[in-house]
This record gives sequence, C-alpha cells and structure tokens, in this order.
Amino acid sequence: MSDRHYTEEELLQPEVMIRLYARGAFPMADAETKTIDWYLPEIRCIIPLDKYNVPRSLKKFYNNAPFEYRIDHDFPAIVQRCSDREPTWISPRLISAYLDLWNYGFIHTVEVYRDGVIAGGLYGVAVGGAFFGESMFSVESQASKCALLKLLDILSKNNFTLLDVQYITEHLSMFGAQEISLKKYSALLRKAYKINPTFTE
Repeated sequence: MSDRHYTEEELLQPEVMIRLYARGAFPMADAETKTIDWYLPEIRCIIPLDKYNVPRSLKKFYNNAPFEYRIDHDFPAIVQRCSDREPTWISPRLISAYLDLWNYGFIHTVEVYRDGVIAGGLYGVAVGGAFFGESMFSVESQASKCALLKLLDILSKNNFTLLDVQYITEHLSMFGAQEISLKKYSALLRKAYKINPTFTE
C-alpha cells in the first residue's frame, strides 16, 4: 500500500484487509464512535504452536465434556455472539467486512455445541500458515477454552506456524501465551507465508 490516506471503506475491502493482516495489523472499532482503526503493536502476543500448554484439569474436562465441535459451520452466528457484549469492538460495519472475508475463505471458526445448541466458539483470519485469532465467547462454562484447545489441535495438525492472539490475558496465559517483539513476530510471519496449509479437523 502507498502512503496516501485511505478511507475506512477502502481499508475494509477484502483485498486490502488481507494485505493489512499479512503485515500483522488488525482492526478494532471504537466502542462508542464505532470508528474502525487498524493497529500494529510493537509488542505482540502469540501462543507457540510447538510448545503450547494444556492445563491438566482442562484436558480432563475436554476429553469428557458432552460437546461436539463444528468447523466453519455458521460464522454469522459466531461473530454475532462474539459482538453481543458491552462494550464491544466488533461493530456492525466490521461484521459486514468479516462476512466478506468469510465469503472469500479467509475466516475460520471453531464452534462448540451441546445437544445441537451452541455453547461457545471462536473465529479468526487465516493467511498462509498464520492464524490471527479475533474473538471468542462462552454460553456454557469452559466452552471457549475447549474451542481454543480444539483450535490449537487443528493448527498443530495442519502445520500452521503462527497463532496471533493480539493481547495477553489470564485466559490465554494458561495456554502458554507469550509476548514477543515486533521484529521476532515479523520473522514468524515471513515463515508462515511460505506455506499454505488447510484448516481441517
């Protein structure tokens, strides 16, 4: 992209969004004004796919939980659930932009169901071997953690090399999330773009 000023509408076109994600940027809407800005932090947060952690109690719950998992089944429902909180950075305009990316095949979901009823889930953007986690939600206790564990399994099995989780939280720390410099992160991005794995169970 050139240095000229782009309008918000231009920055939300699918091809432009993917180019920005490929640089490591991500969008967020202001909770009050709904203005969408793109962010490229100097400190990045990832979960290393070659050495992530699974808490023992969660692994036991995951193996015995009455959940079923679906992949890329109902993104509109997942993103709407993720936005159903106050305040939220997922504005209606941003949802519309994500739906465009979904139609182009760049968005993926991990959905958790119990007896056919949605219990939790997450979504993110995949470019090459990089997965940019965007948001998750739970209706039932532990459902979002189970969704993340399922995501880690999918990414590892399919040889993804980078899971970007944006900002470190207590929730993510239990999985081994760590902060790294933008320089190291950029090197991981370059490695990720040399491959084109599939997102399958």
